[in-house]
Amino acid sequence: MSLLLDSLQSAVLLLFSMDPELLNIVGVSLKVSGTSTLIASMAGIPCGFIIAHSGFYGKRLVLTCLNTLLAMPTVVIGLLVYAFISRRALFGELGLLYTQKAMVIGQVILIMPLVTSLTIAAISRIDDRYRKTALTLGATPLQMALVIVHEARYGIGAAVIAAFGRVIAEVGISMMLGGNAKGFTRTMTTAMALEYDKGEFVLAVALGLTLMTIAFGVNMLFHFFQGKTGIDAL
Repeated sequence: MSLLLDSLQSAVLLLFSMDPELLNIVGVSLKVSGTSTLIASMAGIPCGFIIAHSGFYGKRLVLTCLNTLLAMPTVVIGLLVYAFISRRALFGELGLLYTQKAMVIGQVILIMPLVTSLTIAAISRIDDRYRKTALTLGATPLQMALVIVHEARYGIGAAVIAAFGRVIAEVGISMMLGGNAKGFTRTMTTAMALEYDKGEFVLAVALGLTLMTIAFGVNMLFHFFQGKTGIDAL
């Protein structure tokens, strides 16, 4: 108990001192996670809209696959991506392994099913009369889509926030594809694992506090959007 309190006190002091190593680690985490979330959102939101408003054959199978991918362990995704970008693999010549780009690729694969599934759920709750009214008034398919996305904006926003919270706290992909290189691919979660193995808890606790603060802020936004969605539904 004394060790925990001492580490906590030292970690708080480290946070307030704006330690350069700590700031670099947090910066890498935010950069990689933010980029992954942006790319996954740009691809997942249109995919979710198309799936939600299409009646194609095999739609139920696609939804089942998406739900299955939500439970995909990060280490499995890390292994799959590693198999394609390692030195002797298909894309080995690109030199992606142990870079931030490799981490982004893995994290996009991790959260795109999440963004797509939550977008489908958000859009499916929108009354079909919005679509019919927009088309009756002469809206183009793109304008109709924008109207529906605008009505589902809170649910879609919650999907993006949930995706960001998922990737910033993951460790398997970052460790396997990034290599935990100091100053380049070391994130908050991989640094915490390293410091724990070394028996140095101060930086690990400081990073844990930072990660919890970010996660708390993300979840506050998530519940805010959920609340907005619930109010709109009423």
